[in-house]
Amino acid sequence: MIVPKPVHCQARPGHFVLGGRTALAADPALGDVAAWLRSEIGPVIGGDLPPAAPGPGTITFALDDLPREAYRLTVAQDGVRIAAGGPAGAFYAAQSLRQLMPPAAYRKAGPGGELEIPAVHIEDEPRFGWRGCLLDVARHFMPKHDVLRFVDLMAMHKLNVLHLHLTDDQGWRVEIRRHPRLTEVGAWRAQSQTGWNGPLDGRPHGGYYTQDDLREIVAYAARRHITVVPEIDLPGHTQAAIAAYPELGNLDTPLGVRTGWGVGVNVLNAEDSTVKFFQDVFDEVLELFPSPYVCVGGDECPKDQWRDSPAAQRRIRELGLRDEEELQSWFIHQFDAYLTARGRRLVGWDEILEGGLAPGAVVASWRGDLGAVAAARNGHDVISTPSTSVYFDYRQGPGEDEPVPFGTVLSLEDVYAFEPIPAELRGDPAAERVLGSQCAVWTELIDSPRQVDYMAFPRLTAFAETVWSTADRDAADFLRRLEAHLDRLDAIGVEYRRESGPLPWQTRPGVPGRPESADTWQRKIDAWTGNLRRS
Repeated sequence: MIVPKPVHCQARPGHFVLGGRTALAADPALGDVAAWLRSEIGPVIGGDLPPAAPGPGTITFALDDLPREAYRLTVAQDGVRIAAGGPAGAFYAAQSLRQLMPPAAYRKAGPGGELEIPAVHIEDEPRFGWRGCLLDVARHFMPKHDVLRFVDLMAMHKLNVLHLHLTDDQGWRVEIRRHPRLTEVGAWRAQSQTGWNGPLDGRPHGGYYTQDDLREIVAYAARRHITVVPEIDLPGHTQAAIAAYPELGNLDTPLGVRTGWGVGVNVLNAEDSTVKFFQDVFDEVLELFPSPYVCVGGDECPKDQWRDSPAAQRRIRELGLRDEEELQSWFIHQFDAYLTARGRRLVGWDEILEGGLAPGAVVASWRGDLGAVAAARNGHDVISTPSTSVYFDYRQGPGEDEPVPFGTVLSLEDVYAFEPIPAELRGDPAAERVLGSQCAVWTELIDSPRQVDYMAFPRLTAFAETVWSTADRDAADFLRRLEAHLDRLDAIGVEYRRESGPLPWQTRPGVPGRPESADTWQRKIDAWTGNLRRS
C-alpha cells in the first residue's frame, strides 16, 4: 500500500515487530537518515531505537552499488535491511518503511508499544530526477512553520524540489539587507482581491522571511533530500519591488503593492542601474540558497510601458535591439550571464525562449507542451509543468461546490493521467532533456495553510506517483493504495479534499456519508479507469 508505487514489491510471509527493544545500525554515511527515522518513530513506540551492530531484531542501513536515489528494502521476521546507493535512496527507503507501518506511526507521539510491519521485499528508484512542487508564498504569505510542514509532506511523497515563488506584484517575501525597503514596503499590501474578479476585502496582508528563516528552511529541506529553488521574478511581476523603490519602474508617480490578481502592467525599466540592483539582490539570494538552479521568472511581461517610455525606446536603440520583445530577451540574458559566472543555472518560464537562450538555461514549460518541445529540440533542459495538468489552484470538480471555482476542472483523475514527456517527444532523443516535472500551488485564491492542504491533497499524491514510478499506470491499484494513504494523511492532520462526487474513497467505511458497498466501490473504479484509458 505504498505511494508512490515502487518498481518492484513482493509480499512475504510473516512480519517484523518494531518495539522498544528494536535498535538501529547504520553505515556512517547514512547516519543522518537513521537519526531522522529514530526521531520520527521513537516517540510513537515509546523507545529511542538505540544504535547497535547489525544483527537480529535490528533495522540496518547499508550502502550498496546502486544509483544515488535507489534502494532495496527487505522486511523479515528477524529484522529490516535497507541497502541504498546513497543518503537520498536510504531516506526514500525509510519513507517506504514508515508507510508499511500502521497510520499511528504518523502521529507525533503515541501511547508506546509495538508496531507490526509486514514482511516484504522492495526494489525501487525514481523515474525522474526533478520531482518538484512550486509553492507561491508571494501572493499569500505562509509562515515558516507551515512551510516546514509542507516540506515534510513533500518528503513523505518522495518529491525532491521545492520551488519557492518568493516575489511578485502582490508581495516581496525575502529579506535583502542591502535594499531593506523591499520588505519594509514591498512585503505588505493594504488589502486583497476576493475571488478572481471580486471586490477588495479591506484587510491588510503581509509578511516575509528573514535570512535566518530561509537558512532554516533550506537546511530542514536538505535533511529531507529536497532542494529549495528560489524564484525572484523579473522583469514583470515586479510591482512590489517598484513600490519599494520607484526608480526601478517606468512611471514618475508612486505605486503601492498590487492588491488585485492577474497580470500587472508595471514592469522594471531596462536601465543598467536596475540590472545592478537585482544583481545585488541575487548576491544575497545565492548566499541563502545553495541550489544549482535559480529561477528568474521571465513570464507575463507586458510591453505597454516600454512602448510608451522614451527611456525604454532610447535603451532599445542604444542596445541595437529590434523591439520590446528583444529588450525582454536582453534583460534575461543579463541574469543568465550573471548566474552562469557564479556556477548556477538559470530557470525561467517558457517565455524566456523568445529571443534565444544560453545553452545552460532551463525552461519551465507551463503553456501546454509547445515550450517543452521547442526547448528540448533546441538543446535546453526542460521542467514540464503545464497549467492544465498540474496547477493545483484550478478547481477539483465541476459546479459551484469548490471554495473558489477557478479555472478549468483539474481532477485527481486528470493529474494521475498526466504524462511529463510530451507526446511529440516520445521516441525522440530530445526527450532526455526533460529533467522531470513539478506541480504548482499558486495562491492568489488560497489564503491559508488549510486551503493549501485542501487544494494540494490528494492531487499531490497522484502527481508524486506520476513522476516517481516507472511502472505502468494502473488507476485501480493506485486508488486502493490511496485509500490506505488517506488514513496516513488523517493521522498527520492534512485537511485534504474529501470528494463529494463519484470518486472511490466515498466508500471508505466508518466515515459519515460514505456508503460501504463493495459493488459501488468497484463500479467507480471501473468508470475511473475507463476514463483514463480513453484519455
